[in-house]
Amino acid sequence: MDLLNTLVDKGLRRELPTREEALAVLATSDDDVLDVVAAAGKVRRRWFGRRVKLNYLVNLKSGLCPEDCSYCSQRLGSQAGILKYSWLKPDEASRAAAAGLAGGAKRVCLVASGRGPTDRDVERVSDTIKAIKDQNEGVEVCACLGLLSDGQAERLREAGADAYNHNLNTSEGTYGDITTTHTYADRVDTVQKAHAAGLSACSGLIAGMGESDEDLVDVVYALRALDPDSVPVNFLIPFEGTPLAKEWNLTPQRCLRILAMVRFVCPDVEVRIAGGREVHLRTLQPLALHLANSIFLGDYLTSEGQAGKADLDMITDAGFEVENAGEVTLPEHRAAGGCGSHAPAGDAVSEGAGCGAHAEAGCGSHAGGGCGSHEDAGVCGSVPAPAGAARAETAGTESADAETAGAETASAGARTDLVAVRRRGAGTDLAPNA
Repeated sequence: MDLLNTLVDKGLRRELPTREEALAVLATSDDDVLDVVAAAGKVRRRWFGRRVKLNYLVNLKSGLCPEDCSYCSQRLGSQAGILKYSWLKPDEASRAAAAGLAGGAKRVCLVASGRGPTDRDVERVSDTIKAIKDQNEGVEVCACLGLLSDGQAERLREAGADAYNHNLNTSEGTYGDITTTHTYADRVDTVQKAHAAGLSACSGLIAGMGESDEDLVDVVYALRALDPDSVPVNFLIPFEGTPLAKEWNLTPQRCLRILAMVRFVCPDVEVRIAGGREVHLRTLQPLALHLANSIFLGDYLTSEGQAGKADLDMITDAGFEVENAGEVTLPEHRAAGGCGSHAPAGDAVSEGAGCGAHAEAGCGSHAGGGCGSHEDAGVCGSVPAPAGAARAETAGTESADAETAGAETASAGARTDLVAVRRRGAGTDLAPNA
């Protein structure tokens, strides 16, 4: 297929595909999905070999968020039966993190629901970062606390944070359809604050909210322009009790196409399969390792993942290996920019390159989610029910592909049996899944 050959060549050169090429990847048929995976896999192996980075989530504060993001089980007014608790103490968070690190995780992602941290919250998280780093030499710590105010990113960096996550989630043009209590520009501003403070910036998306192919391409191109070191790809978990509970728009094949498109647009960036992989990729999860070089180990913020041992077995059986603490995740041209990040000045990249190719960008990277951007479809947020309903009604007209996928999966493809609320780990007396 000429399209795939062209995209492989561009990915090996870190060249930006055209929008038409990115859209064409999403429009390929299920008959061609293995060809798409094989092509994108060449790009993934060029920059990351067969290494898989493991990340582990610790939900520091769960539920009761004042934001209204439609996808989120922790949103204002959510009826989802999730765990709700206030801030974990530093020693509690450190014990939770230790379970993931013992299971092979290289990075700990500290997440808290809410619009954004107060200065007191930043102090709490700083104490937690220090506790984790004192007990675990070489561990990477990423914070995901929502919208940042001036000076907060710098304080987190001084406390030892390596990264900050805040996802864009969807395209700028449709952002108001999923959230009304903050703006797309607010999210961009927080990612830029993380960059400026020398934190490795992580920012990604949520697929499956009824968006069109054009929306998906828009947000991935916007992410490339922001130049994060890592791009988590979440697949919506339609929690009962949230406005998007009926949005079952994904098939395993569509998830693979989305991951391939992200890899082609962001060839040399850590692409992480985040929330929803067990629900939507299901038995095709191993194929996704040919596209992404990073996953979360064990459970997510408010939902359960597959057993940590099953994750490790899957990686081995698929012919990949867990990235160890001594290995640098990003390719040399990005890691040379400092903090595991951007291309040094003079490194040849195509115009508009981004996603790890901007010579002038600061340090950046991460994995978790933030203020409505987390792995289980988000933390902090959801939209009022009428807006969510309108989104579901109009999404089908935006893209023939989305319309077809929605019609086929809304009923027959709804796997509500795979959505399990987390009842172990942080915030409970039960051992975590790691």
